[in-house]
Amino acid sequence: MEEELMKDAKTILIVDDEQPIRDILVYNLKKEGYNTIEASDGVTAVDIALEKKPDLILLDIMLPKLDGLSVCKRVKNSLNVPIIMLTAKDGEIDKILGLELGADDYITKPFSVRELVARVKANLRKVDVVSNTQAPSNKDNMKKESKIVVGDLELDLDKFEVKVRGEVIDLTLREFEVLKFLASQPEQVVTRETLLEKVWGYEYYGDIRTVDVTVRRIREKIEKDTSAPKILITKRGVGYYIASK
Repeated sequence: MEEELMKDAKTILIVDDEQPIRDILVYNLKKEGYNTIEASDGVTAVDIALEKKPDLILLDIMLPKLDGLSVCKRVKNSLNVPIIMLTAKDGEIDKILGLELGADDYITKPFSVRELVARVKANLRKVDVVSNTQAPSNKDNMKKESKIVVGDLELDLDKFEVKVRGEVIDLTLREFEVLKFLASQPEQVVTRETLLEKVWGYEYYGDIRTVDVTVRRIREKIEKDTSAPKILITKRGVGYYIASK
């Protein structure tokens, strides 16, 4: 019975060059019912990720042989797997979320194990939700709900595709989810806390900067002038909304 359970359990790849950190994470994640695999350098991490195809990766930035940001980029080129970056530097946050790396989340060291497990669960839950919405059901019903059009913005929910003024824009899954949540209720201001809870899947543990950096990144892709946005608008002191024009 136990073997069957582990066969169905999600597998998490832990990438950190510090053995004590890997040991703590392995112990606590196994306690939560996850399978774990480990890598202590960036090159090995890429090899293991592509071979084993884990359900989620915990990835340290400072790694021997190949740094975590490069690992993230290489893995995301081949696999659609959620990656949580582990960083000891606060200043790395912009880099993690802002570059075209595709990282889904980050957590700064030292972190509480409880917080990290909550992030793991939230990111895995998000993948399950996306997979379920992609599962074929009644196609006629799906077609009615498959597009959101607001002004110059068009979201194709089946293809996970965004167009602005007819031009396809390349967004990460997280950026797409933020835009979809806002576009589904145009002109309605959504707080950063609500976005954190509904899109990232956690409330208490979230870092508000995650939302701000992600919104900034989306604007760089969809707005003609990021200093005077016309689509994704900030309501100062409250949150964000999509303008319907």
